[in-house]
Amino acid sequence: MKLLTYKIDKLEVNQIGVLQDGIVYNLNNYFGDISLVDLIQIENYKDKVASFTFNKDCLKHDFEDLQVLPTIPKPNSFRDAYAFRQHVETSRKNRGLEMIPEFDEFPVFYFSNHNAMFGDRQEIELMSDHFERLDYELEFAIVIGKGGKNILTKEAENHIAGFCILNDLSARSLQMEEMKLNLGPAKGKDFANIIGPYLVTPDELEPRSIDTPNGKKYDLKMSCYVNGELLSEGNAKDMNWTFAEIIERASYGVELYPGDVIGSGTVGTGCLLELNGTGKRNKSEYKERWIKENDEIEMQIDGLGKITNKIVKSDSNHSIIKLKK
Repeated sequence: MKLLTYKIDKLEVNQIGVLQDGIVYNLNNYFGDISLVDLIQIENYKDKVASFTFNKDCLKHDFEDLQVLPTIPKPNSFRDAYAFRQHVETSRKNRGLEMIPEFDEFPVFYFSNHNAMFGDRQEIELMSDHFERLDYELEFAIVIGKGGKNILTKEAENHIAGFCILNDLSARSLQMEEMKLNLGPAKGKDFANIIGPYLVTPDELEPRSIDTPNGKKYDLKMSCYVNGELLSEGNAKDMNWTFAEIIERASYGVELYPGDVIGSGTVGTGCLLELNGTGKRNKSEYKERWIKENDEIEMQIDGLGKITNKIVKSDSNHSIIKLKK
């Protein structure tokens, strides 16, 4: 089942729907004025959705005609993990560092800005400082559907409502500056995250699932294009930490809530920082590449669809980089 949040011209308030064969069936007709987070907490909601979509009175739209919003427009929280060893190890090697042994001991994550979410096809306006080594990050994410505290790995998948694509935009100059102080990432990461285009429920991905002693992985090809050029590709099955393990870590001593979003972290080769570092390490004359004004970023993941966003620059000349003492 593919669930989404959207707007149409006639309705000012956010709507929720289910996508089938290019048609979105409006679910507010049946469930009332609720959000996607409300929906995934209803007992047996998938059965009710399935029966409702055959109702001849259901409001329907062509998916291409909608204004698609972030899958969860206002998550309670947004954690982003660091689950792909290839990305971590290569990025450290590019900086002349050995692999950090703690990576293999526990899954780590950071909190980012849950109020800076964008959806598929939305134009993203950024400040001039963000374009100082602007980067994408090819990831996917889960949405928590059932809350809990001290959730064990063996039980964690029961708490996952579904999956979506995640692009964690990163301003690398800001990020590298502030992290010299051993705190962050903060301003280098807090301005834009794209999640979408819809929430894919776990049953849809079951044929692509891989059982492990510590939860499921998924055989899903991941790719990122900039202005139509393929730059990054990997596979979700290469996660070294499963979402089940990440949930166990995240819920230790604290409550997780329905609507919380947790990212996988960047897949190997999944960002320009890693690609540039590898290019320079292999060839001294390598020319770095970063996201520029009016670039279009498209991410695709098998089973999860695609998200496409154009990046534009604000007219404001305000700069925090120039405000340094």
